[in-house]
Amino acid sequence: MQQDHIKRLIRTKAEKLGFLHVGFSKADFLASEEPRLVNWLKAEKHGKMSYMENHFDLRLDPRLLVPGAKTVISLAYNYFPESTQRKDTYQISKYAYGKDYHDVVKAKLRTLVSELQTEIGAVEGRVFVDSAPILEKAWAEKSGVGWLGKNGNLIQPKTGSFFFLAEIICDLEVEADGPIKDYCGSCTRCIDACPTQAIEAPYIVNGSKCISYATIELKDADLPELFRGNMNNWIYGCDICQDVCPWNRFSKPHSEIDFRPKDEILSFSKQDWEELDELAFQSIFKGSAVKRTKFSGLKRNVSFLSSTED
Repeated sequence: MQQDHIKRLIRTKAEKLGFLHVGFSKADFLASEEPRLVNWLKAEKHGKMSYMENHFDLRLDPRLLVPGAKTVISLAYNYFPESTQRKDTYQISKYAYGKDYHDVVKAKLRTLVSELQTEIGAVEGRVFVDSAPILEKAWAEKSGVGWLGKNGNLIQPKTGSFFFLAEIICDLEVEADGPIKDYCGSCTRCIDACPTQAIEAPYIVNGSKCISYATIELKDADLPELFRGNMNNWIYGCDICQDVCPWNRFSKPHSEIDFRPKDEILSFSKQDWEELDELAFQSIFKGSAVKRTKFSGLKRNVSFLSSTED
């Protein structure tokens, strides 16, 4: 089967499964990313995310992660919601409104691979959804899925940035796609809007200053003083730099049933969040990415914000 036919087949099947965009890259060493990653880690911009220091070689070369790999297929899956939370309450990042994206998107990837195997024969490889030491944004940018914005998020000129990234690293050999143009231009809205100044310069994000890092990754009993008065009501994740991005005016609501939020997420007041008990937490966030922070972590974040308001 010719390479261009294989690419069309993959794109067609991926689209039917709900993926927004698909791009192809040659599985090779990410030479341009090595110094950036080294400098970012040396400057300790990863904070206490020590796992970022692990498997350094695997992050830069997918052939070490998947022996025999020839191609990295990058895919984007929309999570932009039709309805969002009320503005006068504590906020949860839009990506966590519904079921855990790891499970939902990975199941679709497995279906895609299965269908490809039926059509073209054996396809050896692995599927990934934020689940291994892979520089997902670098591969997606390399394959033309979007460009890496000043806020560190991948942006697509037709659909914005509210999408998950996923990969199939496999032994299929197809022609690579090239990157697209960076359309950020002179815009600095994301930099100007970040309340903790986590975007220290265009394209340089200090993870340890990010509200998402503080509310999800940081497991300390208390949050650093940097975040006091600067959380803008976020208790899980943060969408500020995406909400202000002009390209997200092109974001359209997803049609994924599994990403529909529970009623409580959209309707809860601050008092409701402050009175949330563990039983209710387990019910509302069953199968949700929010369980990553656990009940204790979410309550810590709520308490930190409520104490700031007192």
